[in-house]
Amino acid sequence: MKQFVITPAAGKRLIGKAITRHAAVAAAIKKGTIVVVAGTTNGFVAEEMLLALGQAKEFRRNRFYRGIILPPARPTTSTGRLSDEGKFPGDVVIRDGVFQRGKTIFDVIDDLREGDVILKGANAVDLIHRRAAILIGDPKAGTIGVALQAVVGRRVRLILPVGLEKRVYGNLDELAATMNEPGTREPRLFPVPGEIFTELDAIALLTGASAQLVAAGGVCGAEGSVWLAVSGKPAQEKAAEVLIKSVVNEPAFSF
Repeated sequence: MKQFVITPAAGKRLIGKAITRHAAVAAAIKKGTIVVVAGTTNGFVAEEMLLALGQAKEFRRNRFYRGIILPPARPTTSTGRLSDEGKFPGDVVIRDGVFQRGKTIFDVIDDLREGDVILKGANAVDLIHRRAAILIGDPKAGTIGVALQAVVGRRVRLILPVGLEKRVYGNLDELAATMNEPGTREPRLFPVPGEIFTELDAIALLTGASAQLVAAGGVCGAEGSVWLAVSGKPAQEKAAEVLIKSVVNEPAFSF
């Protein structure tokens, strides 16, 4: 068994690298449509996909989000938007291996069919029951409200890349009932169906090793970090070590 500390930024990069190898994603990249809904974790997902396709030249992660959570010293609006937010570049839509620049999920939702994939980040993850939930600031439930039209209506696959720092304790439905109570303020919480994909899944997919979350926290840039115990055959543990060393110094998010 080997142990590793992974920062949130390194975890996002790890998830991004692994998603490109996910069987459903790999199939849809070749023939079909993938929609990577804007978000900070999905920025890494989109970047890794476009790098693999040789189409990342015009993509920038630093504005690839609709809402964002910042420290209290830099408040956002009630929907999580920055007052100085620049022009939104669009989601990343890839159709038959070609990046459709400037498109959003709203532009393509009616065209999505079974075999296509939507990737949408989350704000809370229940690791035990493998469920995720999303904070909602939009009165029409935002991009996840639109995405579910295709997921539920046409069996489009929904994958939820989400970092371990977003783990929560408690039943997501009960937490949502509390946050969604009439008369309350601030964002709502929406538990959604879909496949969660964390750093643990990324390590398993890319190396075959099994990873467990055993501790967390840190200071001086390690805030939000997770301590993982990785076990497997010697070759798998070595592969995990090489993989994690390749992402461990990923810089923190900045504008």
